[in-house]
Amino acid sequence: MVTNSGELTYCTNIHHGEKWHDHFNEIKKYFPGIKKELSPDQPMGIGLRLSNVASIELGEGENLQVFRQWLAANNAYVFTMNGFPYGSFHDTRVKDQVHAPDWTTNERVAYTTRLFHILKDLLPSGMEGGISTSPLSYRNWFHQADTLKNATKLGTANIVRVVGELVKIKRETGKVLHLDIEPEPDGILESGKEFMHWFLTELLIDGAKSIAATCNVTIPEAEGILKEHVRLCYDVCHFAIGFEPHAEIIHEMLQSGIKIGKIQISAALKGAMDQEISLRQNIKESFSKYNEPTYLHQVVAKTIKGGLLRYPDLDEALSDADNPDVREWRAHFHVPIFAEDFGSLQSTQKDIEEVLQLQKELHFTSHLEVETYTWDVLPGFLKLPIQESITRELQWVVPQL
Repeated sequence: MVTNSGELTYCTNIHHGEKWHDHFNEIKKYFPGIKKELSPDQPMGIGLRLSNVASIELGEGENLQVFRQWLAANNAYVFTMNGFPYGSFHDTRVKDQVHAPDWTTNERVAYTTRLFHILKDLLPSGMEGGISTSPLSYRNWFHQADTLKNATKLGTANIVRVVGELVKIKRETGKVLHLDIEPEPDGILESGKEFMHWFLTELLIDGAKSIAATCNVTIPEAEGILKEHVRLCYDVCHFAIGFEPHAEIIHEMLQSGIKIGKIQISAALKGAMDQEISLRQNIKESFSKYNEPTYLHQVVAKTIKGGLLRYPDLDEALSDADNPDVREWRAHFHVPIFAEDFGSLQSTQKDIEEVLQLQKELHFTSHLEVETYTWDVLPGFLKLPIQESITRELQWVVPQL
């Protein structure tokens, strides 16, 4: 839906269906009712998530044409896609495999390229389109400095290959498509600072040479191409977990000429760790209720001295819950954004409010997407029927804009 601050939608990764027809059935089941509540008389965009299998099937036979006709009949369109999870995303153990296959592989290049061609065919004229993706890979798969360095270098080169395809698409259709890199804890790029450093010292340096050669442009023109087609996906939950200063990061990004392709509007869990260890039991029990086997729930703890301790999942954090040096935990769990109070715990809802206020002032992106995908694993008291739940999330965002 069109708002004063950009296009607002939700990501369909909340819906089941790894095969195209299953996922399409879910969209047909829920999206019209959500649109009726939020944007009954105006067109409304969809944030489409396709698995690799679904992306292949959508290109078969008349599937894409049927989907395009359904979009037109329902006054809907696609302007953003989620290309982070390649495989199954529900009813299976996802955990670190959400990064697999990573950007060091040809499979990731082929999948992302296919998604861009689908987006090219669905994107309305006059709009830019974006696809969010993994921050190169999962850093804990690379235990040596040289293997991590090599993975970063190969992942960067593969991203540049995709940019070459986006240049061709723009030359053929005039459509601007961008790849939105999504830092998250324990990704090779896990923070705004790391993303900026990688962008300025690796992507622009090595990538510009490659783009200049393959696209027959000058180095300054190649740098402009990379800045147009590679952007940041600002997932508020991920940045909040890392205690990142939103205003500072966003201002530095814009001053560096790096664009932000999309805000993913999402919230993490946080809890204050009492300095009296015996009083932490309630907080530990509350976090334990969110310790489930499907998704990664990285935890970042702020210490008394202001440093950060990082845990790859809730299991590891809970085993260190009596650490006297920490004063707050933040956990990767995309809880509903409409609520701030979760009993003994709170959400990082105020981080969302801050980022959306910055968006109102600076208008640094035109794509806004709610991404609350953990409905299946949420405690029962937070659940409503899925259509009502998604509507409630979007209705909370609208007044913020």
